Amino acid sequence: MKSKANQSQGLLIFRLTPSQDFAIGTLKVREIVPYTKLTTMPQSHPMVLGAACIRGQTISIIDMAAAVGYRPLSKEETEKCNIIITDCQRKVIGFLVRGIEKIIECNWRDIEAPPPNLGTRAFLTGVTQVNDKLLQLIDIELLLSNVFPDDSSDHKAFITDVQREQLKPLNILLVDDSIVARKKLSDALNWLNIPYKVTSDGKDALGIIEAEAEAQHPIDLLVSDIEMPGLDGYELAFEIRNNPAIASAYIILHTSISREISVGQAHQVGANEALTKFDVDELIQAMLRGAQHKRNEAQ
Repeated sequence: MKSKANQSQGLLIFRLTPSQDFAIGTLKVREIVPYTKLTTMPQSHPMVLGAACIRGQTISIIDMAAAVGYRPLSKEETEKCNIIITDCQRKVIGFLVRGIEKIIECNWRDIEAPPPNLGTRAFLTGVTQVNDKLLQLIDIELLLSNVFPDDSSDHKAFITDVQREQLKPLNILLVDDSIVARKKLSDALNWLNIPYKVTSDGKDALGIIEAEAEAQHPIDLLVSDIEMPGLDGYELAFEIRNNPAIASAYIILHTSISREISVGQAHQVGANEALTKFDVDELIQAMLRGAQHKRNEAQ
């Protein structure tokens, strides 16, 4: 099966340094515009250069190079730069970059997880080779969490004791390539005292699901990111539904892309639900629907 995500997702390649190419998935990109005059925003994060009015909308503009640890843009450079307008985590944000290279088609199965020696603070979700050159995928969620920290209360859902007891017996697996998203998912369930397993990779997730089924303890509820290197959420859902030994899992797909998700695409590959992350109440309610679904199956 060709992934539903990969059918419409390429990579936008851009420069943050003179010698290194970086990329983000095109589904996160709303548009690319030339540099425009910025208005200073008092008391904003140091990485926020200001705000631009683009198509009638006021948008915060971030120096992406500085935000991920490279040399900040000089005043002389900024006027030659481009702004990538993204739609991610329910925020429309602009990133000023030193240059736009091109958009390419991409087989996301060729993208590998970042090497472990980069550490947990590396702003990467994956690496791949394009024309014998290393291409690094920026973790937009981690970058945004540093510039616009969440209120910890946003990670807390409030449910009844009865609802908690409905979720606690379930064998739950969380999958996301972003360290920030994994923490948010984990925090939400830790707050509710609900046990779970977590991994950063679709291939690892499939292995866990198969191993749990073999051990007679099948995964009941899967919460998976859609955009992931190696094996994306659509492909993972398809693989699960195509294997009778693991096909009973209740599958919730979610993505940081703020635009409306194609629920039809999610259903075509066998997912039960599709959500825009991250609203903890929406997620927990979806998980409760999964618990109800499992109870109905058992009756």
